[in-house]
Amino acid sequence: MQERISVDEFGQIMETKGWVVFPSALDEHFVNELRSDCLKWIDICQSMQIKNGVNTRGDGTAHHCLGANDSIDHYIDMHLFHPYISHYFGEQPYICHSLTPIGGFPEMTTYVHKLHRDVRTFIPGYPLKLNMLVMCDDFTKDNGTLVLSGSHTSDQPPDEKEFEKHHERIVAPAGSVLLFNSLLWHQGALISGDKARVALTVGYSRAWVKPHMDYARMLGDEYGKTLSPLTRQVLGYNARVPVSLDEWYRPTEQRLYNANQG
Repeated sequence: MQERISVDEFGQIMETKGWVVFPSALDEHFVNELRSDCLKWIDICQSMQIKNGVNTRGDGTAHHCLGANDSIDHYIDMHLFHPYISHYFGEQPYICHSLTPIGGFPEMTTYVHKLHRDVRTFIPGYPLKLNMLVMCDDFTKDNGTLVLSGSHTSDQPPDEKEFEKHHERIVAPAGSVLLFNSLLWHQGALISGDKARVALTVGYSRAWVKPHMDYARMLGDEYGKTLSPLTRQVLGYNARVPVSLDEWYRPTEQRLYNANQG
């Protein structure tokens, strides 16, 4: 892994540019495992999508793929970028807000190919959410994600012509990791050729923001007991919402929503 920038430099770049790439953050063997598990989960979620009538053939993505004790679980538990993520959120507790493997299959168009930002609430100078993109394949001048630097500082969407003229393309080898402000306007690249461009995307948010999935309840208390304190925090075990008076009236050390979660 290449030498990293300081957290202060990271913070300055995120404030102005809105995104930072950490090249070659993961070794080749682990990246291959991660790629395989992303595709495994996409197959699982495709079956669910078809079964439940969401679509007729899957959309090349999967969601909330935790609990199988595979490389995705292991990656979340590594906390490779914890100092940067913590700094981004003002050293306050944060949680995993979403987790989505993306197949990047050739000629397939999905919601990720639309010009968009991943959070709609705009509070100047107060980051609510952070996006992470783990590159399981090379991101090149042809298939790299498109971003508009600085667009996270405006509450207005960019004109499509402006985006087309000023966007930058993320180019980095497999194993690299992109962190960006979730208010940054970006667009997935259409993939051509015959090879998928697989990526794992993870969203992090402040602990009090409602996540896309209640991971702590999905994974269960027994699973939670096996986790490190930081992984319990990140997976939301310290910011659960009680669903009964019995869960509400508990001693401080047994509370589902801890006092330091914001």
